Amino acid sequence: MDRLRHRVRPQNKLRICDDDQLRQRFEEAEQAARSTRFVAEANPGDEQASQQADVAAAAYEEAKAALDAASDFLTFRALPRPVLEELIAQHPPTEQQTEDGAVFNPDTFPAALVAAASVDGMSREEAEELLNTWSAPDANAMWDAAWQVQQESRVELGKD
Repeated sequence: MDRLRHRVRPQNKLRICDDDQLRQRFEEAEQAARSTRFVAEANPGDEQASQQADVAAAAYEEAKAALDAASDFLTFRALPRPVLEELIAQHPPTEQQTEDGAVFNPDTFPAALVAAASVDGMSREEAEELLNTWSAPDANAMWDAAWQVQQESRVELGKD
């Protein structure tokens, strides 16, 4: 039981990188590494395929290191269920939002959740500022990172 009580809560890491060329280089290197590895595994005796896979894997690691160095990361951790429920209760939907099916106030809850789930110590004010000043896709990605980790399950029903 002690082991179950001390499980590490799930985390999500959001990468923020404004260098489109680095991101493109990384994606291309990742695809090349994947495809050359597939060819090498499909042809175990082919030394040239194996060498190409090794070269592509090295290029991928180099591209990943460059992307990591140019990136900022925000990490979000799942909150204990009572904490999440209390946070939702602190941000009830308006009557109109309730009629529209909302279970929390979408105007106030996202910044509160982003701040509460932030491993990096982001304040509610900072979360609100970023959510309001970033582009819609970037703000949505931050919200999604904080919200999705709250929904992550790491248990399953077994069939023994």
